Amino acid sequence: MSAREMLGAAVVARLRADPALAGVAVFDAPPVRAALPHAVVEEAVLGEWGTKSFAGHEARFAVLVWDAGERPVRLRALLGAVEAAVGSLPAELGGGWRVAGARVVRSRLARASGERWVGSVDVFVRMWREEE
Repeated sequence: MSAREMLGAAVVARLRADPALAGVAVFDAPPVRAALPHAVVEEAVLGEWGTKSFAGHEARFAVLVWDAGERPVRLRALLGAVEAAVGSLPAELGGGWRVAGARVVRSRLARASGERWVGSVDVFVRMWREEE
């Protein structure tokens, strides 16, 4: 698996395992149909962050959380849970890839349409793997 696939799978697994996000379906691509609330982990944009002795990437991605209601009360709590979950990714991603650091760089909430709301958590991750 590529670094992008390993990171995406690890984020999806971390969100699905979080008890604070129980009842929230988590997808790795926008679903055709899904009940609310649900979350989508967008594809990461990778940049080089390596040396002679290790391969490395800086990755930026967003987790979008969709909900409905007159006010985004539940969505605010879900965004907080997403922020905590992605900020505590496991050190080992698999395939030899390791997380050097993960942090939330921005989080926002906006009305989508009607009574639908969307929250966005933008994340920055540095990951590396020793060269063989």
